[in-house]
This record gives sequence, C-alpha cells and structure tokens, in this order.
Amino acid sequence: MKNIVKITLALLLFNVASVWAHEVRPAYLQIQEQSPNLYSVLWKVPRTVDKVLNIQPQFEESFTLTETVSPRILEAFVLYTFQVTGEKSLANTELRIDQLNTTGTDVLVNIRLLNGESHSFLLQPTEDSARIPETPSKWTVAKTYTILGVEHILFGFDHLLFVLALIMITKGFNKLLKTITAFTLAHSITLCFSALGIASLPGPPVEAVIALSIVFLALEVMKIQEGQPTLTSKKPWLVAFSFGLLHGFGFAGALQEIGLPQNEIPLALATFNIGVEIGQILFVLVVLAISKPIQRFIPKFRWSTKLVPYALGSIAAFWLIERVAGF
Repeated sequence: MKNIVKITLALLLFNVASVWAHEVRPAYLQIQEQSPNLYSVLWKVPRTVDKVLNIQPQFEESFTLTETVSPRILEAFVLYTFQVTGEKSLANTELRIDQLNTTGTDVLVNIRLLNGESHSFLLQPTEDSARIPETPSKWTVAKTYTILGVEHILFGFDHLLFVLALIMITKGFNKLLKTITAFTLAHSITLCFSALGIASLPGPPVEAVIALSIVFLALEVMKIQEGQPTLTSKKPWLVAFSFGLLHGFGFAGALQEIGLPQNEIPLALATFNIGVEIGQILFVLVVLAISKPIQRFIPKFRWSTKLVPYALGSIAAFWLIERVAGF
C-alpha cells in the first residue's frame, strides 16, 4: 500500500499523545464486607517511574476510611489498604473517586458482600461517582468489561502496530477479513485458556515475543515490497493465527492486572474479549477509510515505502531489547 506512510505517522502521533493523556492500566478498588457495616478496602493505583496518580476513594460522611497497612510499591502500581466503618451498609450510598476528573484513567470497582453477592462497575474521569447498587447487575458487568476491552486494544500500541502490519501485508478485502478473523480466533483462545487457568505463560517473555512478532512482520513487509514471495504474503492468516496465540496471552496478562469478578467470570471474560474485538474492528475500519484519501498526497518515492516498515521494525526492536533486559 502506497498510502501507509502518513497513516502510520498519524497513528504514531495519536498513540504518543494517548500515552501522555490516558493511563492504559485502570485503577482498581476492591471492597470486601468483613462483618455488618465493616469493610476491608484494597486500592491499587497505577504508577510510573516517578509518578503516582493522586486519586483516592471517597465515601459518604457517615463512613470512616482508615489506613490499616502502609502503602506497598509494586511494579506498575501502588497498593493501599484501608478499612471502612459506618452505621449502615454501603448499599445505596455514593462512592466517588477524588481528583479522578483531572486524570485520564478509569477505576474498576469490585464490591463483595457477606451474602455472596458482588458488584462490578467502572468509574471514569467524566463520571467519577456512582451509587453503590443494592442488587447485582449482569448488564453492569458486561458494560464495564466491554469498555475495558475496547480501551485495552485502542491504547495497546504494540497490538495495533501488529494489526497495521497485517493490513499492509494482506492484499484484498476478503483475504484481510480472513486474516483478521484468524488473529481474533487465536488470541480469543489463549485469552480464555489463560484467564480460566487452563494454560499460561510468564508475562515478560510473552511481551518480548509480541515485540519480536512486529519486527518479523516489518521484515516481511520489506520483502514483499521487493517482490519476494513469502509464506506471510501467501498465507497471512496462518501467520496471524500463530502470533495471535501469543498476543492472547498478552491480553490475558492485562486482564489479570485488571481483575475479574469472581461471581461473573464467564460474563466478564466474554465481554472483555468482545470489547477487544470491537476496538480492533474500529482500528481496521479507520485505517481502511482514510487510506484512499491520503494516498493522493503521498509522494511515490522508493524511500517513502521503506520508511514505514523501518519505523515499525525499529520501534519493535527497541521494545524487544527493553523487555528482554527487564527479565
């Protein structure tokens, strides 16, 4: 495709801006009822090397929030432990996340009650408060995890670059549809297997191989541009399926960080996966929609066609070295 230079540059700029404006990892608030009107609270806040988001749960005035354990610093989070006490149940009371509207992150809330019921819902910068429901809602769980799935793929830079490379390699809409379907099927399988404890792989090697898969596709793009027949150009669906299995373990790692509601694991898993697919389809449609209008303005020089695969390969090679060094 001769139109890929400006598409890729636009996507690079979009995602770089997104990294600054939006936390890929949501914060996580778990509230566990220990006895009537007594709750333990785990509050997991995303962090970078030099920054921790200044956000905190706020309950109604009749409740007291007390820190019970000193904050613990994890690899990508800071974990706080509190206790909440009050004269009544939290049901039908308002929960708010202080300062959430000044950030670009979401908060997944999971509440478990003594009677076995659980509630899961999402708070966002534009909707930083909610009334804790009295009865569980499957619709709320489905909506929450669909949104999380969409956000994860749209802000998962490495997964998007892999899909972009597949689009560049695959000629013809029918073949592209087959290729994307194979990728979808593959990562859905390993996502489900990993989330259900049937199969798993350690996270750091998986992330490194995901970066390696982008390097491989970048090399394949250059070979195809030179007119060299490759297995990838002939059967892109096979390559997409093979690497899709590894990408599924990457999605599973993200889902493990987010957490699943114990009473609604199948529903949450299914809707998270649906959200991932919605985000992926949106990305593909946007790339296809803007490709033809843009190609009219792209110079048809040899160097311009080489720029994109070199950029993809260089970025992925950097990630590969960085991730291997982090083992």
